[in-house]
Amino acid sequence: MFGRTKFLASTIAGVLALGLTTAQAETLRFWTTEEQPERLAKQEEMAAAFKDKTGIEVEVIPVTESDLGTRATAAFAAGDLPDVVYHPLQYALPWAEAGILDTEAATEVFENLGAETFAPGAVAMAAVEGGIASVPVDGWTQMVVYRKDLFDENGLAAPDSFENILAAVEKLHNPPEMFAFVAATKIDENFMSQVLEHVLLANGVTPVDGSGFKALDEKKTIEALEFYKAIAKASPPGDLFWKQSRELYFAGKAAMIIWSPFILDELAGLRDSAPPTITDDPTSKELASKTGVVTTLSGPSNPDGAAWADVRYFGITNDADTEAAMQFVEFSMDDGYMSTLSIAPEGKFPIRRGTKDNATQFVDGWAKLPVGVDRKAPLTELYDAETIKTIVSGLDTASRWGVKEGQLSIASKIINSQAINRLVREYIDDERDAAATVAKLNEELAKIQ
Repeated sequence: MFGRTKFLASTIAGVLALGLTTAQAETLRFWTTEEQPERLAKQEEMAAAFKDKTGIEVEVIPVTESDLGTRATAAFAAGDLPDVVYHPLQYALPWAEAGILDTEAATEVFENLGAETFAPGAVAMAAVEGGIASVPVDGWTQMVVYRKDLFDENGLAAPDSFENILAAVEKLHNPPEMFAFVAATKIDENFMSQVLEHVLLANGVTPVDGSGFKALDEKKTIEALEFYKAIAKASPPGDLFWKQSRELYFAGKAAMIIWSPFILDELAGLRDSAPPTITDDPTSKELASKTGVVTTLSGPSNPDGAAWADVRYFGITNDADTEAAMQFVEFSMDDGYMSTLSIAPEGKFPIRRGTKDNATQFVDGWAKLPVGVDRKAPLTELYDAETIKTIVSGLDTASRWGVKEGQLSIASKIINSQAINRLVREYIDDERDAAATVAKLNEELAKIQ
């Protein structure tokens, strides 16, 4: 237990168990970046259910994600923060350090719900001394999407390592009928930045430590560069990004791509704006049935691997009606958790896997939530149980540059500079060798502050 007394915590737990609350609790203000009308409506429904259970009103306030940082800073200065904020990863540790977040309250909620019920990677990214900055809610991990049918036919292992991917490239690359991979090579696209960070993380490469920039490890970086060049050479020529990778995979002309989980419903013909073209039927689920996914990717210098993740959190602020705010977060992560995830199930993997009594309750429930745009179907109708398990498991190894080091800001500047994209593309195009590319990367990244 942290700053609050055990007596207070047990009192709160008792109140929660009875479904009661204090009569004098004020209306909670809840900031959310899920501001699309249909998503707001679902959050309003959840707030209403919380009021029915506890008597506490919740005002759901939409905030544009790009404005969240400035609005929070201004509200903090004015002593007018909301009670709870649904926020992305990049704010968790800086806001905790600045005093915006009540980390003791978040940690108590986390412990009340059961620390063991959460995906460890997502928890670790919000870790502070003695607990967590905010309660991890949902997230998604980048995936290697692959033709499982072709892998099975050729006796290939799942593409969860550099070694296995390169073995599949050797076996399946047969252009123009089939490209083994569609690697990101368009240097001014954030897609390439994300894919490269994923590949470098997979081999344990990072450009930061606790002090800021640190030189890239030469051996690990060369291994990652050589791997990336190999998959780029097994891709079509030109400047490639998410658009070509999806189109070629949907046409049955690519064996592997790297994509976000927002492709999961499209693969199954549920979105008219992005139909699979592998058959004459744009609503066919055939391609989904032939597809496997990998979330945790490993390189030779990092056998445990990593998953590039986007994670969201509930932050309880230091201006909050603390006990009522804790009740709201606990409700949203327990009785109301399926409503939380149903806002966009294909991009909201359950970070809380289940309860102390049923370890897979929320994963099982999430897999039955309908996904899709023009047509709807649960993931359990589209993918087998093993694939669904793999989709969720990436949150166990969820990672991003600079998070555990407390250097997400400088890591973001490094990524956004697109210097890595440019220099890697020059290496792919044979303008310099791998060792010279690592030296050039270290020279240019050192200038970014």
